[in-house]
Amino acid sequence: MNKDVLPNRRKYNQWVANETLEDYALRYTAKKSRLWSAAWVANTALGVVSFLALEAIGGAITLDYGFTNAMWAILVVGIIIFLSGLPLSFYAARDGVDIDLLTRGAGFGYIGSTISSLVYASFTFIFFALEAAIMSMALNMILGIPLSIAYVISALVIIPLVTHGISRISLFQAWTQPLWLVLQVLPLVFIGIHEAGAFEQWLNFSGTSNLNTTITGQENNSFNLLLFGAAAAVIFPLIAQNGEQADFLRFLPEKTNKNRVQWWLAVVGAGPGWVVFGVIKLFIGSFLAVLALQHGISPSLASDPAHMYAMAFSYITANPDIALWLTGIFVVISQLKINVTNAYAGSIAWGNFFSRVTHSHPGRVVWLFFNVAIALMLMELGLYQAFESILITYACLVVAWVGSVVADLVINKPLGLSPAHIEFRRGHLYDINPVGVLSMLIASVVGIIANWGLLGETAKALAAFMSLLIPFVTVPLIAWLTQGKYYLCRHDVPEKNTASSAQPEEPAQYACQICENDFDQEDILHCPSYEGTVCSL
Repeated sequence: MNKDVLPNRRKYNQWVANETLEDYALRYTAKKSRLWSAAWVANTALGVVSFLALEAIGGAITLDYGFTNAMWAILVVGIIIFLSGLPLSFYAARDGVDIDLLTRGAGFGYIGSTISSLVYASFTFIFFALEAAIMSMALNMILGIPLSIAYVISALVIIPLVTHGISRISLFQAWTQPLWLVLQVLPLVFIGIHEAGAFEQWLNFSGTSNLNTTITGQENNSFNLLLFGAAAAVIFPLIAQNGEQADFLRFLPEKTNKNRVQWWLAVVGAGPGWVVFGVIKLFIGSFLAVLALQHGISPSLASDPAHMYAMAFSYITANPDIALWLTGIFVVISQLKINVTNAYAGSIAWGNFFSRVTHSHPGRVVWLFFNVAIALMLMELGLYQAFESILITYACLVVAWVGSVVADLVINKPLGLSPAHIEFRRGHLYDINPVGVLSMLIASVVGIIANWGLLGETAKALAAFMSLLIPFVTVPLIAWLTQGKYYLCRHDVPEKNTASSAQPEEPAQYACQICENDFDQEDILHCPSYEGTVCSL
């Protein structure tokens, strides 16, 4: 093969090597860029807990299915999200890989992981649209801006905050965290002081829709499996948030004996730990929605966070204008904090998807604009008004993906059915690994069929649980049947071509024969055609 490098290919690789903009969107996170403290990275990752879609979901399922069913759905799904997030966060932080590279090496293969990348990218723009729609409602309430224009403002304002990746996002999260926390807690304290009786009414709330009566035959607040399953299906898509946490935790410094306590606190606290705050906010939304009903707000608006918090801030001040402005400030800050994460994760997911489908990559920033544009289109089409039904349908896909990855990490790797490390380099992977791809396909199909009601009402209500549990059977079974042969197509070859640019105290760097940049050993491989090292791209 001709070893001369094509000029346009070299230009492409050098342009993408500008990690100020790219943030290692397609590759291993270099050790030289993992210099932030564990506390700084954890604070950046935990900026996501501000998102008000949690309150919207908590309020909606309580109004529809009653407090008891909503409570059990929140607690059960919250525990599942936490447990699934532990292995994802650990491997991402240990191996310096984002959720796309993690999926690639955890049973999906190089091309097979494009399926999960598409599902993950869908999560980012669906929730971006939900969060921006909530922000737009606040702009409409306070400033009278028409919703169609408010949607544009809420979408475009995110772009400059995300173009320079984690460096700019981390500063934004750090500066906004104290003000957000005060505005989050203060109205709840005032409500607790003045509305002690409202808690009992909340605990006994049976729901406003006729679905409860239709299924149970009476209006009551008792547990019902079908209503519990329906409520859980709305919450389950939040499991993909663990992927966004992994995208930030890959920037943690390497674990050493000196920093291992801080490292583990960051991995657990800012990884699956986000859901602890998430569960609290789901319950806050549940309570505020019921309280909003008691204040005469219509059921159609009671689950909207802008209306929830406008009512909540009225407990702080008797001046309605001040309460409205406090609401606006709180909602805008909350939604900016979460949507920088949604936009960032989406740009990485789209980059990974299209780089494998089209064999080209114009840069992460291009996909940032693309992700925001899709979200804006969904807002203009009225996604917020139908978000419950959308999330229920989407739940089976996202839990089938996460379940397949987690099953590989917690079953196959300890049993030796898959490699102990996360292999993400193109030259070492098969295009398709049936372990993850078939497992996700089977789980998704079964879940969707059940969700259509073809397997009975109970299966319909528990479709998401079925999609989650199936991979824990199929992933080890397929790996055992195939003897794990589709994880690696070849093993490492010792490298000798080390770049001289690295200082003695820095990690060893290797020069890529194609793009001529230097990379960590984890990010390079031997290429027989070039008779030397090439980078993972």
